[in-house]
This record gives sequence, C-alpha cells and structure tokens, in this order.
Amino acid sequence: MNVLSLQCERKPTSGPIDVARRWLDEFGRVTLATVVSTWGSSPVPVGGQLVVAPRERFDGSVSGGCVEVDVISEAVDVMVTGHSKLLEFGVADETAWRSGLPCGGTMKVFLERLEGISDVAYLDAILAARRSRTTLAVVTNLSTGVRRIFNTASAIPAELAEGMGSGESRLIELGEGEIFLHMLNPPMRIVIAGATHIGQVLSDLAKRIGYDVVIVDSRSAFATQERFATTPTLTDWPDVSFRALGLDARSAVVALTHAAHLDDEALGEAMRSNCLYIGALGSKKTQAKRLERLRAAGFTDDELARIHAPVGLAIGAKGPAEIALAVLAEIVKVARGAMQ
Repeated sequence: MNVLSLQCERKPTSGPIDVARRWLDEFGRVTLATVVSTWGSSPVPVGGQLVVAPRERFDGSVSGGCVEVDVISEAVDVMVTGHSKLLEFGVADETAWRSGLPCGGTMKVFLERLEGISDVAYLDAILAARRSRTTLAVVTNLSTGVRRIFNTASAIPAELAEGMGSGESRLIELGEGEIFLHMLNPPMRIVIAGATHIGQVLSDLAKRIGYDVVIVDSRSAFATQERFATTPTLTDWPDVSFRALGLDARSAVVALTHAAHLDDEALGEAMRSNCLYIGALGSKKTQAKRLERLRAAGFTDDELARIHAPVGLAIGAKGPAEIALAVLAEIVKVARGAMQ
C-alpha cells in the first residue's frame, strides 16, 4: 500500500482514542502509535498518539509530520502481524534525515495492534475516565506489550508511585524491562460563561487544541444549538451550572456575558473552587468596579487576585476572533506553567 495516499480523519473535536474506538467497530483492528520519549523541542509531546486503520486511514500525530510516513508504514505492518514494535528515530538515522528532522536527539514511538473485546474495553475505559474527568495511568511493558491500568483508587506498585505522583508520562527502567507510564489526565476544560460571539470563536479554537468546552448562559436565546451546535450548553444560572459541572484543578472559567450580575455570579463560583484559571472580559475601569462589588460580597484580595482581567494576553487584540485567540493563549500559558 502506498502510505502517502492515506486519508487523515478530519474531526477536530475528536482525538485518536475516540477515532480508534470508532474504527475498531468499523474495521475490527487498528494500530495505535504512542510517543514514549522525545527530544525537548519536539512538536508532539510524550504521550502523543496516532491511530492507523485499514483502507488508508489515519488520525493524530506523533511528530508534527517529520516521521509520520515511516511510522504509518510500520503501523500497517503491525496491523497485519500483530507484533508490537518500538521505533527509534534520531538525527543520525537515515530515516530521520530523509523525514527532515531538524533538531538533535531521539524520539521513540511504540506501536501496538488493537483488536477484540479486551482492547475495546481498554479504549472504553479511557473514554469513560475522560468523561468523568478521572485520571488513569496506563503502564505498558515495551518488550512484551502487556499493559496494566491504574486509577486513583488502585493499589499502586511502589516502583511506579513516584512517576505517577508527578502526573507526567515517562519511560521507567525496571527489572522486567523498559516500561512506559502513560498518564492520562483529564483534558483541560474551559467553562465559558456567556454564549457570546467571542465565546463562539473561543469554543472552536479550544476544541481544536484538545480542550473540553462547556457554555454556561441562562439566556437561552444566546445559548442556541444554531450558535453552539457541537458544544455542550447549560442554561441554568451560573451558580447552579458550575456546581453541576464540578470545577476542578484542570478547569478554566472565562466570564464573557457583558452582564455584570451574571459575570459576578460566575466569578464568585469560580473563586470558591480550585479551578486553574479565572478570566473576565472588560476594561480596567470595568474591572475596578467589578472588584468593588465582589469585595463587598465578601471576597478577599487574595481571592480577587486570581481573576485575569482584562482577560487575555496583551497582544493588541481587536474584534471577537482576536480576543478569543488572546484568551486561549493566556489559558495555555497558565496551564503549561502549572505543569512545570
């Protein structure tokens, strides 16, 4: 098969695991490629995945394009033989040079075939954890392909506890061989309070980078299916909606309603939670008046200092699309900083 003719699945709100699960039903088998180690400047981090199916289909990425063709070719072979593979690419390798790797170091990609009831259950467990915003750890022996799944209630082996405590995916050398610890944390989630034009663009952009998005707006005329067809929407008041969602440490809240009482209520609920980021639209003058109201409502200066306002990175944004871009960029910056 000419792998260059493979068709990429173009569904920006789906990830490789969602696609792999769907393709297992459609084709009966797929190959899942996972980045298990990489150089620091790689465009795809450790844990990045690509899925390959019959009929010239693939979805996801392991290198941003550098070694995709070679990985896909090997994945087709794994799909046929069922034998897992660990591929290594480096600047000294002919394959890497041919693929145009511009930077030093190496990257390793693990390929495994998925088929049958046990692998369907494996993917379903990952998708269920994502829906419930539960952390999972998948531990795979790269020599044998045997994998184990742990959650927060599992009895974690001592040799894995430190790695799991960091929350980061990594290779671990054990007596049984090289182990890949794949930490599957809940995706970042942006709760947008305000079904506005900025909210529409922010929702689309955030989903394209793999974030979950929820729209909260008690004004049902704004939060319509026509305006947010593929985004979950809640039309209760912010306090009811936010409590139902359960804000967590991987949630970001952005207040965009332009209605002071709604924004204040959304910000108050956010400040009562341990959410990662809180942002509010408005000028410095608007923010000063907002802080007066929230201070009068009993919030402390430390709590109020959590609010990013005017919201977004200072890039001179004009218009809804650029403002949405600035907001998302600031959320990404805060999220990445929290991971370091």
